[in-house]
Amino acid sequence: MSLHPLSRRLMAPEITALKRVKPIVALTAYHAHTAAIADKYCDFLLVGDSLGMVMHGFETTVPVTLEMMIVQGRAVVRGAKRALVAIDMPFGTYEESPSVAFRNAARVMKETDCGAVKLEGGRRMAETTRYLVERGIPVMGHIGLTPQSINVLGGFKSQGRTRDEWAAIEEDARALADAGAFAIVLEAVSGPLAARITEQIPVPTIGIGASSHCDGQILVMEDMLGLSPRVPKFVKKFGAVATAIEDAIRSYAEDVSEGRFPAEEHTYGMKDEAKGAAPPSPQATKKPKKLST
Repeated sequence: MSLHPLSRRLMAPEITALKRVKPIVALTAYHAHTAAIADKYCDFLLVGDSLGMVMHGFETTVPVTLEMMIVQGRAVVRGAKRALVAIDMPFGTYEESPSVAFRNAARVMKETDCGAVKLEGGRRMAETTRYLVERGIPVMGHIGLTPQSINVLGGFKSQGRTRDEWAAIEEDARALADAGAFAIVLEAVSGPLAARITEQIPVPTIGIGASSHCDGQILVMEDMLGLSPRVPKFVKKFGAVATAIEDAIRSYAEDVSEGRFPAEEHTYGMKDEAKGAAPPSPQATKKPKKLST
């Protein structure tokens, strides 16, 4: 009988078990090197379809393709060693039917070796969530502001700001939890509603613009690093990476323009000269003339 070694990474049930135990820490990640850094501090990393906006300059997440998610998902899985890696299912890859969703989600899992996928939508995605979970694919839910529905919502608008909106969003959360979602992202949801949902459901709520009442928090890495030029109200900038990058590029351009870079220490010398041997003279490499008889 073969041995079954324990996974080195956190798995979906372990994320669920963190509810009311400790605040869950998460960030988006799209590259192996940033994933390796965030892996030291995060419980899970999300390869979000926000990569369409922060990496490719799209106005929304709608144009993102499955292939784009798989490429960046592979990179993040290679960079992370401990954190669970979840990957967003992009627009148009899971809404048609549970079977289509399973086919595409299974491809993501197989080609990236990630630990979960994330779907946007509440009650309308409950059947699909249950279908995937029953077939071995952990699902993270996402309700409130769902960016893939931006053309229906009419913009990036906060949700649950009036009490007559609460019932539908609460029902969304309960439906996903009942269907087997291991955690649910609440995006741009009012604080009182986030607190209410967090108390109602048995799985963790992960807030992004949904107050400190949630069981955990996630932000887009580029936003919190100060790399994105425009960020939502709920983002706190924990760094000034854009300024640091511009300063470095300016210094590089100045050094090249003034002839200071590359300097001698950045230049490869000859191996023979490094050993103290003089390079052969052109005469020494010439073939001797053949004497005539």
